[in-house]
Amino acid sequence: MAHITEETVEYLAKLSRVDLDEGEKKKIAGDLEEILTHFEELNEVDTTNVEPMTGGTAQRNVFREDDADTRSEINGSSKDIIDAFPEHARGYLKVPAVFGGEE
Repeated sequence: MAHITEETVEYLAKLSRVDLDEGEKKKIAGDLEEILTHFEELNEVDTTNVEPMTGGTAQRNVFREDDADTRSEINGSSKDIIDAFPEHARGYLKVPAVFGGEE
């Protein structure tokens, strides 16, 4: 099993835009180690005669047509929402980059 280091937790925190102190990094690394240990235990379960599942339930999806105006009737027009956002351009909301930013 791969060992979860504080550096790994630091990397995940950076991708998630979460600030963690040293104590939190240690705790999260330990928690993740424990979770992975449980997954390793599941790998040891004999599933030889178990039918594979292709989904969580026997129910089927019910699809609907996309309707761009459905939510805007409740919460205001999409232009109002975009105008209220701190940064926007050409009808899109601008958010900070997650990948390819500062190292």
